[in-house]
Amino acid sequence: MASWLLKGLILVIVGCLLPALFVESRIRHYKFNVVQKNHTRLCSTKSIVTINGKFPGPTLVAREDDTVVVKVVNHVKYNLTIHWHGIRQIRTGWSDGPSYITQCPIQPGQTFTYNFTLTGQRGTLWYHAHILWLRATVHGAIVILPKLGVPYPFPKPHKEVVVVLGEWWKSDVEAVINEALKSGLAPNVSDAHTINGYPGPVKNCNSQELFNLQVRPGKRYMLRIANAALNEELFFKIAGHQLTVVEVDATYVKPFKTDTIVISPGQTTNVILETDKLAGKYLVVVSPFMEAPIAVDNATGLATIHYATTSNTSTSLSTTLTAPPPINATQISDNFTNSLKALNSNKFPALVPQKVDHSLFFAVGLGINPCSTCVNGSRIVAAINNVSFVLPKISLLQAHYFNINGVFTPDFPANPPTPFNYTGNQVTNPATTTGTRVYRLPYNATVQLVLQDTAMLTPENHPFHLHGFNFFVIGRGVGNYDPKKDPKRFNLVDPVERNTVGVPSGGWTAIRFRADNPGVWFLHCHLEIHTTWGLKMAFLVDNGNGPNESIMPPPMDFPKC
Repeated sequence: MASWLLKGLILVIVGCLLPALFVESRIRHYKFNVVQKNHTRLCSTKSIVTINGKFPGPTLVAREDDTVVVKVVNHVKYNLTIHWHGIRQIRTGWSDGPSYITQCPIQPGQTFTYNFTLTGQRGTLWYHAHILWLRATVHGAIVILPKLGVPYPFPKPHKEVVVVLGEWWKSDVEAVINEALKSGLAPNVSDAHTINGYPGPVKNCNSQELFNLQVRPGKRYMLRIANAALNEELFFKIAGHQLTVVEVDATYVKPFKTDTIVISPGQTTNVILETDKLAGKYLVVVSPFMEAPIAVDNATGLATIHYATTSNTSTSLSTTLTAPPPINATQISDNFTNSLKALNSNKFPALVPQKVDHSLFFAVGLGINPCSTCVNGSRIVAAINNVSFVLPKISLLQAHYFNINGVFTPDFPANPPTPFNYTGNQVTNPATTTGTRVYRLPYNATVQLVLQDTAMLTPENHPFHLHGFNFFVIGRGVGNYDPKKDPKRFNLVDPVERNTVGVPSGGWTAIRFRADNPGVWFLHCHLEIHTTWGLKMAFLVDNGNGPNESIMPPPMDFPKC
């Protein structure tokens, strides 16, 4: 009798504890100390802003539907925010991170705890500072594993490796952008491209700052690649190897093989590397892709894939080389982009909106405004539909939630005020307007947005990132968008689903999404200089019906301006 009572008591205790343990295991706690740290690159040492002293920052790991709690402590002299790039932030816009859009910055010496749930997401994303140019060194990967017991929709890799691509300036990046804003000219380009923080061998520098991935033959490795560069789209290739693309921006795609991937700032791509070559070293190259004839950092970042051997002479093994693609290799870029299709399986369907409530056309690009104090008497600016966005003094989300008047106006134009030949040789440029204007959407409205590049100064690629949503890339083309002919070629069956998409130089991209996330959500070019110049806007999505379709209240420790 006593033994039965004891067993019953144990079962009751375990039954009470298991739910608590289960819930606790789904809350991932992190602490990010933002600190200055000396790092040596290109044979020189400089102090940079980092997360926990690391460059790139620590990888954040969680599972689908986990809650993530990150306490950020600001130990540096700069105001700071962290954006969790690609996280949907369902009803938790307070934790999205873009400064003066969803929050006031974390001031020096202050803390803020970001709290969000990874609702229905799995794959590779990343985080970065979303103020000034601090994301040059304040960034890191986010790995969202599937739920326990849920397999990948492709053969399981033997190992997974995070690969963060970036840029490195010898000088202080804040000094670089401040000088550009003062002069009205473009900023100096970076001095090197990095792979997990290392540029590889550099001319006139004896240091071998090289990322080296050790692999074993006959295995599958999943490379989780993120482009954290500030201003450049990048090619990535490995000598002698094909890569199987299985995911972009934390959404599965129909697998396809390629020897070169193209990845824009803000994007992530998961590829499978099969180690089916002979023992040796194989060069990894990262180089810029830029169609426009403008200044870029043309240095090639280098790393190696090193097949492990039992021989003690492994260091003398030969290295198989490869050359980077030409900087303007548009065909390679187009082949990659056109191969991307949503997996669109029963478990992972492509829920493309088939009807459209709001059809928007945004002309995006650069221009010139007068500036009496600038070098040439003018300043480079950037605009969407002739509006160069001005950040407010308090966040848009606060102003919306607390009904604070005078911070923004809900009258962002749905179309260019003055249509023109967007990709023609425009010799004159009307000065852009400035303002803090948002486009308002009812909850659950469906949106079609065509992003059209313009040739005011020069046609140029623009990787656009939409906060708070994924979207489907239903079409793209060269030249001016034709609203009668081009929609006939839209892919409404299995278009790739993304959070960041490239607008081709001298062309257009069309996307669709459902506005099912209330709040204020940033849309901007992820070339940091273009965002700085004003190539940005915001959508305001109203609450729906009831608390489950409404913005949550702000947290108690929300930063003040």
